[in-house]
Amino acid sequence: MEIGSKIRNLRLQKGLTQEDLADRCELSKGFISLLESDKTSPSMATLEDILNAVGTDFAHFFREESGQRVVFGKDDYSVKQDQELKNEICWLIPNAQKNEMEPILVTIEPGGSTYPDNPHEGEEFGYVLEGTVTVVIDEERHQVKKGESFYLECDKPHFLENNTSRQAKAIWISSPPSF
Repeated sequence: MEIGSKIRNLRLQKGLTQEDLADRCELSKGFISLLESDKTSPSMATLEDILNAVGTDFAHFFREESGQRVVFGKDDYSVKQDQELKNEICWLIPNAQKNEMEPILVTIEPGGSTYPDNPHEGEEFGYVLEGTVTVVIDEERHQVKKGESFYLECDKPHFLENNTSRQAKAIWISSPPSF
């Protein structure tokens, strides 16, 4: 079992940085980084502190899923709100970082944006459910309205922004996961 990647997934679901998790557990950010890359192992007491900080316990952490889960609901979602960028990211599938693709529901308030994503491996697809978003790829801007979709390769910096006076919502899927 790769403990580090499971801890990383739980941390990301809670919207915590490595530093946030380290502070909550009175550990160093470096230790969390080594742990998540499976280059070190925690003591049982340290693991218990980490699991408490990400809202789970030993029983749930070490439980093996039986069969493939197909349906997910609101209780499964993890949500992170960014007041500064005026957005909300909702991870629709728990632990999707281990899958081939990672779907999120992004809500962007007027004047808001997503955090700029640096170039990375993979592709992204989105479908606008409500309002209008602008897909910014490097210096290019592409307006996408309700009912339209977008697709991009991730070899340039990119993000979404909302330059309108109405809230915008989009399903955004990354493959491989990067959110």
